[in-house]
Amino acid sequence: MKLKNWTLAALLFAVIPGISQARDTTHFLPFEQAVQEALNAGRLDGSVKFYLAGNPVKASVVKSGVTTSQKTNAFNKSDEGACSWALQSALIRMQNAAKQAGANAVVNIVSNYKNVVYSDTQKYECHAGAIMAGVALKADLANVK
Repeated sequence: MKLKNWTLAALLFAVIPGISQARDTTHFLPFEQAVQEALNAGRLDGSVKFYLAGNPVKASVVKSGVTTSQKTNAFNKSDEGACSWALQSALIRMQNAAKQAGANAVVNIVSNYKNVVYSDTQKYECHAGAIMAGVALKADLANVK
């Protein structure tokens, strides 16, 4: 009886297109919108500022090449909503790292999903699937005036 069930399951996965392949949709979404959501909700405290690479800021770098990779449950969420949560989690990590290093800013932020850099002055990269969404960032911790 078990062999029959396994055979049926294998047949379903082979016949129904896409069911056996995980979805991995790449999104490029507005960075400032997610930062503002995190500030409004109190997830970020405002003591650390965030600057995507390419945005002019005079900063003294304290620590360079800091990375974080955050994933969140995407089940029953829109891709954009799940991506926002993942980015906010990454920003919280960066905020905490900056404070620990004595920095008041995170600068030169780029997306770094699977160690492939994506740089934009307004957007971040997120990968969303049916179950998980993920954001990876690389940045420098700095002091700005």
